[in-house]
Amino acid sequence: MRGRLFFIALLVAINLFLMIRLIWSDQGIFAYLELKNRYEVLRGKIEAVDGRSLDLSQEIRKLKSDKGYQEKVVRERMNFVKKDEILYIFPDEKGQPRGEAPDEQEN
Repeated sequence: MRGRLFFIALLVAINLFLMIRLIWSDQGIFAYLELKNRYEVLRGKIEAVDGRSLDLSQEIRKLKSDKGYQEKVVRERMNFVKKDEILYIFPDEKGQPRGEAPDEQEN
């Protein structure tokens, strides 16, 4: 009888140990949930970067093939003018003239 109680106590202790490791260890449920959340965040970032990459590749294709679009971009972003034109630059809401803002890069 005493051996049987010792065996049951040992099994309960082993089960408690395994339950604690299952929940709170480095490979437990909480670690899994944290990794799953991190995965979803990174997946969202990858989708955003893929979308931006697609937009940029389409713009590159338009810049290479469409002369009208090239002229529009050069005129808007670089303030180029044709012969005998006068360019007036008005400051935007930030007080900087258009075209002189620093380039913004996204990571």
